[in-house]
Amino acid sequence: MSTLDTLGRPLRDLRISVTDRCNFRCSYCMPREQFGADHAFLPRASLLDFDEIARLARLFADLGVHKIRLTGGEPLVRRDLERLVAKLAPLPGIGDIGLTTNGSLLTREKAERLHDAGLGRITVSLDALDDTTFQAINGAGFPVEQVLAGIEHAAAAGLGPIKVNMVVRRGANDRAIEAMADHFRGSGRILRFIEYMDVGNANGWQRDEVVSADEILERIDARWPIERAPPNYPGEVARRWRYRDGAGEIGMIASITKPFCGDCTRARLSAEGSLYTCLFASRGVDLRGMLREGAADETIAERLAAVWHGRRDRYSELRSEAAAAGRRKIEMSYIGG
Repeated sequence: MSTLDTLGRPLRDLRISVTDRCNFRCSYCMPREQFGADHAFLPRASLLDFDEIARLARLFADLGVHKIRLTGGEPLVRRDLERLVAKLAPLPGIGDIGLTTNGSLLTREKAERLHDAGLGRITVSLDALDDTTFQAINGAGFPVEQVLAGIEHAAAAGLGPIKVNMVVRRGANDRAIEAMADHFRGSGRILRFIEYMDVGNANGWQRDEVVSADEILERIDARWPIERAPPNYPGEVARRWRYRDGAGEIGMIASITKPFCGDCTRARLSAEGSLYTCLFASRGVDLRGMLREGAADETIAERLAAVWHGRRDRYSELRSEAAAAGRRKIEMSYIGG
């Protein structure tokens, strides 16, 4: 089934946040000043359980979703996540299940259990290779070495090709661009540079802290010549570039300078069961209430289809307009990246 929104965009991808909690306090997502020891996270009873998530995923699949990505917060703080993967993997129409993680809890055993349950791919967030810079960003004193070990555990378990996401923020880690590129060239890992985004309101986003994709590309090309590579599929978020010497590829996610709203096929399900149709959304649609009040599958499916049919989000294209200025947005730790 093809489910189109008001701009003709199909529903193809579902991002599922399994928790709003995280063991990091990254400055661009959950800065400790805003998410301190007294921060009130969602109570456990408010979270969708794995059966509820799987039921919604099945209904989304009936509407055209074929890719699922598990996010957070940090999804691996949700106990026994492999049990959810095992429920999602057999769903008809779902051909791709991925996970985005900070890598801190990605032990060899965990990676193997996730793979055996049906997880296909992992994306690991890593914003620098030197501990001083990385620990200043992650806000938890967590060392780079253990994240790199998590990447290797994922590779050994067969979770690949592995992507590594680097959010680039001027004055924080922009000096680490070439070092990151050099480290992952020829490794079989795909490094993706992400422009620092104004997701939520807690990170105090400023436009002058954005390092544009063009600047990043120029710096890398000056060291290692690159060329454009075709997208893997329609609506792919990252623009692909490959090294001319055959040492692999990099990706650019440029929501700020090169918005890709026109190709966006993603819906987002928050940990407590709200549906969002944009990463920069201000409000969601409650699905948990329908689940727990005994709504039939057909009723829920009709609601999902109606929400998508009415979708007109294109925040990144409107960012500089009055309609977007001063808008309160859901935090990334709540809605998933």
